[in-house]
Amino acid sequence: MARKKTVSRLTNKIFTGSIILILAGISLCFLYPDISKLKKENPTRTSFMKNREEEWRERGKTIKIKQRWVPLHRISPYLIKAVLIAEDDKFYQHEGFDFEAIQNAIEKDIKQKKFKFGGSTISQQLAKNLYLSSSRNPLRKLMEAFLTWRIEAALSKKRILELYLNVAEWGEGIFGIEAASLHYYGRPAADLGPDEAARLASVLPNPRKYNPVVPSRYIVNRSRTIYNIMVRRGIVTEEYEVNEQMD
Repeated sequence: MARKKTVSRLTNKIFTGSIILILAGISLCFLYPDISKLKKENPTRTSFMKNREEEWRERGKTIKIKQRWVPLHRISPYLIKAVLIAEDDKFYQHEGFDFEAIQNAIEKDIKQKKFKFGGSTISQQLAKNLYLSSSRNPLRKLMEAFLTWRIEAALSKKRILELYLNVAEWGEGIFGIEAASLHYYGRPAADLGPDEAARLASVLPNPRKYNPVVPSRYIVNRSRTIYNIMVRRGIVTEEYEVNEQMD
């Protein structure tokens, strides 16, 4: 009986401690960081970059982060459209959360008996990149939700997209579209064509596994799907395709 009471008290302490940690994390998300600064200030090193550097140190790797900041108007419209199609097609319609995508992701997790909880919007991914880690635990997802809400409340959609494209990971040590474009194609992000844009957008779910210039089955199929959607929506015109072939 005494042992059961001890176990019960320990369980209650663990539960209480967990609740305190969750509430503390939520409170911290409301007070810190000062997201309003992002209206004019560009972040230098994100939390995600720091996590990667720590990971490299633990593995004994010496990798230097490549990143070059570029304003949204100096990023190819094809790349912007391709990323929206690939990552968050309802970006301009939602307020930070695509609940239909989240529901579909949860149902998929239940079927596979795994906890992945995908369906993240660009705003959610930005919150994770700037302030959190790549962990998928429930507490981190909860903190991500509060940070996403604050980001959407403080920043314009244009600014959110600009921030995301400049801090997103595009390969081992490659962050931001300008660095990615120079690394893979040897040209600035402003000069990316529709096919290159579709390939770069296709690697975002797992940029360290996939390479936009390596013709794996996944990249070929995924980029072709994105490209075809751009054609159907009039983003890529037939005249452009003919001119590209003539060049």
